[in-house]
Amino acid sequence: MYRKSKKKNKRMREVTKLMIRKYALKSLGYDFMAYPFSNEKQLSFHHLIIPKRLSEKRGIGDGYVMWNGAILVQDTSHNYLHIIEKYDRDMFLAITHEMIDENQKGYLDIKNLQRIDDILKQFEKEYANERTRKGSYIIKEEYTKRLVKRWFNEW
Repeated sequence: MYRKSKKKNKRMREVTKLMIRKYALKSLGYDFMAYPFSNEKQLSFHHLIIPKRLSEKRGIGDGYVMWNGAILVQDTSHNYLHIIEKYDRDMFLAITHEMIDENQKGYLDIKNLQRIDDILKQFEKEYANERTRKGSYIIKEEYTKRLVKRWFNEW
């Protein structure tokens, strides 16, 4: 079990690094959802088309293949996207669609990032008062800090 996990982690890291280079994320300084990062260790692979749990059944191993992924900042956009999936499947799918489009284009398009930002703003408006069972708001302050907001305010 340990060996298999170690191989999977190595494959995941390799694909993640390839995608970071392909999309020039280090020089851009933001991920597929326009969340900033300062260190590439903050980035993680997010399964887009075939979820990790179904990857083996669908014949793509663990699903760590470039066409099936987006690179997200683990502590912000990645975690936030999974919260959105739990609360509003349609918004999750709309964001996923935009990231699939970015992946297929081979670059992060400002139009896709703007549409993602619009969906996130709508989610934040609709779920602003939603709380976890423990009483915390589901939308943390750091989830609202995206670069796309700044870009459009400057234009």
